Amino acid sequence: MLASSSILRRQQFLVRSLGVPHNPVHMDQKAEIRFAALGADAESVIRKITPTYDPNRYKGQAGKIAVIGGCREYTGAPYFASISALKIGADLSHVFCTKDAATVIKSYSPELIVHPILEESYSVREEEKASVCQKVLTEVTKWMERFDCLVVGPGLGRDPFLLGCVTEIMKHARQSNIPIVVDGDGLFLITENLDLVRGYPLAALTPNVNEYKRLVQKVLDCEVDDHDRYAQLFSLAQRIGGVTILRKGKCDLISDGETVEMVSNFGSPRRCGGQGDILSGSVAVFSSWARQQRSITTKHSNDSPQNPMILGCIAGSTLLRKAASLAFKDKKRATLTTDIIECLGRR
Repeated sequence: MLASSSILRRQQFLVRSLGVPHNPVHMDQKAEIRFAALGADAESVIRKITPTYDPNRYKGQAGKIAVIGGCREYTGAPYFASISALKIGADLSHVFCTKDAATVIKSYSPELIVHPILEESYSVREEEKASVCQKVLTEVTKWMERFDCLVVGPGLGRDPFLLGCVTEIMKHARQSNIPIVVDGDGLFLITENLDLVRGYPLAALTPNVNEYKRLVQKVLDCEVDDHDRYAQLFSLAQRIGGVTILRKGKCDLISDGETVEMVSNFGSPRRCGGQGDILSGSVAVFSSWARQQRSITTKHSNDSPQNPMILGCIAGSTLLRKAASLAFKDKKRATLTTDIIECLGRR
């Protein structure tokens, strides 16, 4: 469930927060701050944007997701993100990874479509880097128009050449108006190059505590202020040009610089690695569904539709917390990320 405190109290709290001298969000920016979903039922958001079963639909219409990540050291993260997308209801899930990671990821599941096309510095001579990068971009762009959302970062690593290739992929995705969910080492990349997402309303960032700290230091030039967390997140999203940010924590806070939402239902005290990868895959699917729903709603209504990336973050956070709770109830301290994945969609 979303936070149950009254909307009015939270609005009053934010107004008080905005008045503090430390990184305030000035009201003369005329930004509308809404807490509409804070008093609502998060599960109703999931029901609202999840497509109904229809015998007339064909493969691919329920979502085609691509994960950009996976290298020699990290093969689990892209698998967790991509298989979670399928478990939630996407029809197809692709992984674009390095050759070293491809066979391993393929061995995890035959359900995934794995493309071994990314390269790391150790495998490319200096004089070949420009041509290899162009080749990687060409291979990815062959598929790009088919995807409803990209997830950039799970298991990506920080190899400079690989990050350079992914930079070009993100630029092309943005030019093609494809939603992008950025997690893991993708957040390291965009923190160093904010223009990759600045001003792009179809980008969602899902930072953990350390990744959020680096973003705040880079963008707001200050430290994280938990006493002013709503206004600080609001300001951060605004300063990056209206991207959606899901700040992970005890309560997940979500903002696009126009609204601040909070998902606070209890998940699990077990903090095994990989849960963030489930979240990024979940947000990708739900955001693509919300975007489809918005296009339908816009045709039949004059109402201003809600940001699909916000809805995707609310739904993804809620579903992950529910699955983690169910897995922990069964496995307790032995709970692993694979156990949580198996609980996606269970009641």
